[in-house]
Order: sequence, then structure tokens, then C-alpha cells
Amino acid sequence: MIKLAIWFLLLLTLFASPFIGAVDLNFAEILTADSLSSQIFLDLRVPRVLFAFFAGVILSLSGLLFQTLFRNALMTPYTLGISSGAVLGAGIAIKLGLGSLIFGIAAISVFGFLGAIFTVFLLVYLSQFLKSSQHESLLLLGIALSLFYTSSLMIIFYLGDAIENDMLIRYTMGSLSVIGWNHPIFLGAIAVFLFLSLYLYKYELQLLSISDSQATLKGINTKKVTLTLLIISSLGIGVLVSISGPIGFIGLIVPHIVTKLHPSTVDKRIFSTALFGGFFLVFCDTITRSITTQSELPIGIITALIGGPFFIYLIITKSKR
Repeated sequence: MIKLAIWFLLLLTLFASPFIGAVDLNFAEILTADSLSSQIFLDLRVPRVLFAFFAGVILSLSGLLFQTLFRNALMTPYTLGISSGAVLGAGIAIKLGLGSLIFGIAAISVFGFLGAIFTVFLLVYLSQFLKSSQHESLLLLGIALSLFYTSSLMIIFYLGDAIENDMLIRYTMGSLSVIGWNHPIFLGAIAVFLFLSLYLYKYELQLLSISDSQATLKGINTKKVTLTLLIISSLGIGVLVSISGPIGFIGLIVPHIVTKLHPSTVDKRIFSTALFGGFFLVFCDTITRSITTQSELPIGIITALIGGPFFIYLIITKSKR
């Protein structure tokens, strides 16, 4: 009964979210072309809800993938430094004072994506030199890159003026504000591709969740499968972070919540994890738009407030085992 109530609440939030915001909508004018309520609803609210849903899908599936491949309950999609690379790229664009580059795309998004892509290929290149304990070594490489990127970002903060630093701070807090349908459609295509990739590799993921040796005995090239899935997931995270900025903790907590609600093997939790992740981020975004403040509350603050205590809970319960 509790499971059904949770799913019903999240589904209800998904449909109610477009009607919630700082501006009250006139329901009679929503379907009237060129009316203010129609423009707000169709050009701002609905695209934002879809963007939040697809972002939640990408983050939650990436979290499930990382926790499965590394067999570590505390792994997140940002552990390998992909997010930090994107933030550093965005910081460089802000420091250079770039506006838009090609096709009207914001330079912050372009540089953020390039920073994420650079990190992915750097990790792939460095992974060729790993001979043993590949997962642990790759994790340490990601942590080292994150620290390096963070230090570089601090230099940009130190050299930047008040306006540049304010833009960078807002970017690092995460935002789901979008205008129009371009970003939601693009992100939706990436979310579907990531879901299909995990679904096609569900058998391999199930074996890898047990051990690499078990998967190897079944004839699976563990290194190839691991790198392939990590690249696909990391590219999705890179695209998302380049547009919205980093949104933490969704990839950490959603796979664990779904495991509690529906205990089963990894291959049977892919769809429910994707669906719950999308619903959950829409729920968090609805909370941010429901709170009346002088400016919109960044989504990263809400997810951190929820995810922080949950992370502490995971560490404590894990240490008791």
C-alpha cells in the first residue's frame, strides 16, 4: 500500500507540476493561442517538466550503472570527474566572456560539454594503462581529476569579477529553467538511448553486479562492456551538466529507494529506476517552484537537502554490516 501511495504521489506531481509556479495560470486561456497563460504553460512549464523528467532518468540510470559496475553502494554518476570537467569548461567560457557560439548555442553549454567529453576520453586513455584492480584504479583517477578541476575552478574564481563569479556560482547550483522544446527533446533522445543501452546489456550487468570473474566465465569481455557503458553514461551526464549545471544526489538515492520498494536483480530494476528517477526530480523541481523567494531556488539545493541526510544514512547502515 505504501509503495502504491509513493508512486501515485509522484505521478500526481508530474501532471500537477506544469500548473504550479510564481504566476497563476488562467485555465480558460491555456488552450487559447497567443495568450499569456498559454505561452507560460506550453513554452515554459511543460518543457521544464519534461526536461526535469528526462534529467532524472539520466541521473538515476547512471547511478544504477555506476553502483552496479563498481559494486559500491555509495557511487554516483559524478564520481569519475565528468561533472567537474563540465563545470570547469563552463567556468572558462564565463571567464572569457563568451555569449553564444554556433547556431545560437550558449558558450557555457558548449564549453561545459567539451570539458565533460575531454574527461571521458582522458579516462578511457588512462584506463589502457590499468592492469589490475581496474575499477578501484579508475575510481581513484576520477577523484584525482575532480580535485584538479576543482583547484582550477578556484583559480577562475580568484581571477574573476563579481558578475563572473555570480554566474559561475549559479551554474554550479544547477537549474532546470528552459525555454522552448529544443533542450527537452534533445535530452529525451539521450535518456532513451541510455535506457536502451542498459536494457540491451541487462544480462551482462546482472553478471557484473556479482563479480567480474563470474561474468568472464560466461564469456563476457568485462573491460569492453564496462568502458562502453561508462562512456555512454558519462556522455549523457556531460550533456546534462553542460545545460543544467550539476544536480547532485539523484543518482545516489534513487537506485537505493527503488531497491527498497522493489527488491530484485539489477536487470529487473532498470525500468522502475528510470521512471522513479524522472518522477522524483520533477517532484523536487515542483518544490523549488512552490517556495516563494526573491529569485528561483536552485534545484541543486533541494536535492542536496534530501540527498545529504540519505547519504549519511547509507554510510552508517553500510558500516554496521
